[in-house]
Amino acid sequence: MDRLLLQTLFIFTMLWSFSAQAVSDTANKSNTVRITSPFEFTSLDPSQQGYLFTRMQVIETLLNVNEQGSLVAGLATQWSINDQGRVWRFELRPNVRFHNGTALTAEGVVNSLRRAQERQGPFNKVPVKDIRVDEQNQVIIELERPYRTLGAVVAHYSTAIIAPAGLDDKGQVTQLVGTGPYQMVSFEPPHAFQVQRFDSYWGQVASIEYATYLTSHRAESRVLQARTGQADVVFNLDPASVMQLKRLPSVQLESLNLPRTLMVKLNSQHPFLNEPNARRALSLAINRVGIAQAILRTPGAETDQLLPASMPLWHLDRELEPSDLTHAKALLGQLGWVADDEGMLVRDGKPFSLRLITYADRPELTTVATALQDQWKQLGIQVSVDITNSSSIPAGHQDGTLEMALIARNYGFIADPLEVIRLDFGSEQGGDWGAMGWDSETQKDIEQMSDVNDPQRYKALAQKVASAIYDERPVIPVAAYTQHVAVQKRVKGFKLDPYERTFYINEWEWAK
Repeated sequence: MDRLLLQTLFIFTMLWSFSAQAVSDTANKSNTVRITSPFEFTSLDPSQQGYLFTRMQVIETLLNVNEQGSLVAGLATQWSINDQGRVWRFELRPNVRFHNGTALTAEGVVNSLRRAQERQGPFNKVPVKDIRVDEQNQVIIELERPYRTLGAVVAHYSTAIIAPAGLDDKGQVTQLVGTGPYQMVSFEPPHAFQVQRFDSYWGQVASIEYATYLTSHRAESRVLQARTGQADVVFNLDPASVMQLKRLPSVQLESLNLPRTLMVKLNSQHPFLNEPNARRALSLAINRVGIAQAILRTPGAETDQLLPASMPLWHLDRELEPSDLTHAKALLGQLGWVADDEGMLVRDGKPFSLRLITYADRPELTTVATALQDQWKQLGIQVSVDITNSSSIPAGHQDGTLEMALIARNYGFIADPLEVIRLDFGSEQGGDWGAMGWDSETQKDIEQMSDVNDPQRYKALAQKVASAIYDERPVIPVAAYTQHVAVQKRVKGFKLDPYERTFYINEWEWAK
């Protein structure tokens, strides 16, 4: 066995042991489910790594999202909107308590939402006029103008309701006190935290007493943890490892297609990429079917659209455009690119060379990046691939140095994808995980969609926006994403959330 993997396994074991000991002598392998994924954390603030704390069921939001992507009750049991679409009312669930024993109140919810409004996240983009409590003790969010997707925003992890007792005098989170079925009992950033069952939970009280989350960056390490039983639930397995794990009698494999897209983010202001036909040529050179079958091991995952057919308002009724190197070369020829003696493209004495960055948190990205590098070389484009931290992508977007990045973008972390589309494509600056330097009339269409209540008008605008992204290629979709998870058979009741909001730990049991 590889020495580095053995060292990683040893470190994993020590981290788990330390985390368990830091909590209680009663936390042990028999009563603790161990969960691992590649994502590390640095903060208790929901606006930063709240997605981990909602998945581990420590914090909750006013509204939830069911498996069909529809809004359902959360900490609010009922909600309504006035005729003008400017006043939203939320009736809170009774008898909810925070982990410190204090009651959930409308005033506490208002304070939590106001805090979320001041921080990074979709809520600070909402045109909020006021957040208050009315005479019926309901939470009121009054808007400057109608905002269609407010319900989806208050279901986002960054708006999770937390107790004021966990904040210091500057509003910083010093202790994460939520309302979920598990409470935080140990926090060791960036790699480990542990939660314990909250017996006074308003809903289904958990059967499993403890759960530990551990970060494991390397795909090989996660496979080893699944093989040896060092982790009970292992997320983000690379497709190549799935077959070997299927042969293990102690492990069951779970897979689910998610509203997440593997795509290439482009700097549309780069002199080599500032023409739509240049970006289209890059897209035409990609053998998506080959990548889906040979690398992702998921035939049918290939796509050249941003959003899947499960989001029909945003999905175009078009067939997959096949790979066509001849057409791609012709498009670049029209832009002045000429092949040299070695078949590499040159214009004005400069070679067509680009830097593609990606990250190892999702193991398939590095392999797909290598395949793209080879396919674009056949087109005559020299691409260097850098494997770095995922934080390098937003950093490169902000300082303008990014040229291309291969990413996996989640379009389901907010129930209505309009909010993600707005973040990624709603301005010329674009978003950290979307377009970059793309100047388009589409941005005006995106901006007006929040005010549209007529379903047919909304669909027409969504189709128009999707068509513009498809035609102008500010990003290049490659494949839909499939989540692969290994689960030890001692865990019963595991299921996957297609919107990646929760792990459903309170529904798991130990197998008899």
